[in-house]
Amino acid sequence: MTSVLPLPFEIISMVVLVGILIVDLLLIIKRPHVPTMREASLWVGVYVMLALVFAGCMFWLGDAQHGTEFLAGWLTEYSLSIDNLFVFVLILSSFKVPYEYQQRALMVGIVLALIFRGIFILAGAALIQRYIWVFFIFGAWLVWTAWQQVKPEQEGPVKDGLLVRLVKKVLPYTDEYDGGRMFTRIDGKRYVTPMLLVFVALGSTDLLFALDSIPAIFGITQSPFIVFTANVFALMGLRQLYFLLGGLLERLEYLKYGIAAILAFIGVKLVLHALHENELPFINGGEAVAVPEISTLVSLGFIVVAMLVATIASLVKVRREDRESGSRRGRGAPRT
Repeated sequence: MTSVLPLPFEIISMVVLVGILIVDLLLIIKRPHVPTMREASLWVGVYVMLALVFAGCMFWLGDAQHGTEFLAGWLTEYSLSIDNLFVFVLILSSFKVPYEYQQRALMVGIVLALIFRGIFILAGAALIQRYIWVFFIFGAWLVWTAWQQVKPEQEGPVKDGLLVRLVKKVLPYTDEYDGGRMFTRIDGKRYVTPMLLVFVALGSTDLLFALDSIPAIFGITQSPFIVFTANVFALMGLRQLYFLLGGLLERLEYLKYGIAAILAFIGVKLVLHALHENELPFINGGEAVAVPEISTLVSLGFIVVAMLVATIASLVKVRREDRESGSRRGRGAPRT
């Protein structure tokens, strides 16, 4: 039987985490800038360390089950958040956001992601408590999403989403930025700047990613507190990670396969759990099906291995391509 986390710990944790995010947002609004590699790596390290300290508190105040579920959930959401960054890179480059204002755009995207995920967490928790068969839908959705990750992509320019096209159709807009402002005046008339369109694009993208990330973590834990805190810690430091990885982000070619493997694995785990807790009358007469269940510890191990293999394989390929490129340049150099 698992223990219950102390209520004061849950309340204090939520207040502190929300407070950190608010302070982070205010700093970006007050002092927009491009962080140095040292600054970005320092903040990413701080946020990762905070997550590990929080996991230690879960082991101490709760039990091994709480701590393991948080670690597995955090790593899953962190890997999916990195996947978010790929799309953020495309959006920011498509809208040609000035480099010094990319931090603000990223922070707004992260806040919107938290809002949408919070809504989905509440809805998901309510559904799971009433209808265990929802896990069948969640599992099938994750397996389908895993396939979408690895199927061949069509090359072409990034197209505006439905909401962006709607804003352009309803409101007058300009292609010129006015600092970090969302609105500007030209000849006395009020116009929408590309910055607002960027926020709309990031928000609609966050909404789609929430449809993947929330079912994924509910496949690891059914505790709304762990689900929410794992999401917060996964999103904290994400904008610094964007600047830290820089151009390398686009070159981590095999990362999507690692993420796809994790999504497919959790999808299968959800279906097995739904079968184990089956209540649907047309499956085994409404009785539980004798299928193996995947433990949280096994899930944690699979997530770590999948991400390590995908990342190492990507870095090895990058290094080999750089070496081959340098070798070709060397052979092509004129002799003196």
